[in-house]
Amino acid sequence: MKKLFLKDLRNTSALYQDLFMAGTHTTSSTIEWAMTQLLHKPETRVKAGSEVEEVLGKGTRVQESDTAKLPYLQAVVKETFRLHPPVPLIIREEAGMNSEICGYTVLKSVQVLVNVWAIGRDPTTWSDPNKFAPERFLGSEIDVKGQDFELIPFGARRRICLGLPLAHRMVHLMLASLLHSFDWKLQGDMKPEEMDISQKFGVSLQKAQPLLAIPIKV
Repeated sequence: MKKLFLKDLRNTSALYQDLFMAGTHTTSSTIEWAMTQLLHKPETRVKAGSEVEEVLGKGTRVQESDTAKLPYLQAVVKETFRLHPPVPLIIREEAGMNSEICGYTVLKSVQVLVNVWAIGRDPTTWSDPNKFAPERFLGSEIDVKGQDFELIPFGARRRICLGLPLAHRMVHLMLASLLHSFDWKLQGDMKPEEMDISQKFGVSLQKAQPLLAIPIKV
């Protein structure tokens, strides 16, 4: 009985470790990219900030339930996940049977790398795919929860990332809080068009140069 208990405890600990590591890493990476794009496109930042202020008013604290009332902020998050998925290559997929996809034969048990970064920038799916345009998601039912294969930053179906619920909630809450509590300017009076928004590829998708921005209390 003791051995079974310890085994279950180890399995549970590993599960929660995966859950929180996945949820926190994707959160910090996505917020950095979202703030980068918003600072790079000031008109988009003003629009997102105005929506938060209009819905919540001044001098209030953003609550998790408030984010459901912010469709433009939700569109900003989706657009960020489309252009900058936290993990550009999903490597946990395995073919369950011999298959043929677009003329290519994929044998059973072969590990499949899903290029999420390329899916998000596919010109046959997205108009002007390299442009940061949250408006493309306004009125759209496409979501990041694994049901719409045009946008799968967390994977899909049974092998979807365990950290999705935590990351999805925290990204919206933290981004809304940053926009509601502060105005922002770039370090050294840098102009938005001078920002470096290049990417550094690896297991995760990071900025080549970390974002340096100064919060101004409003």
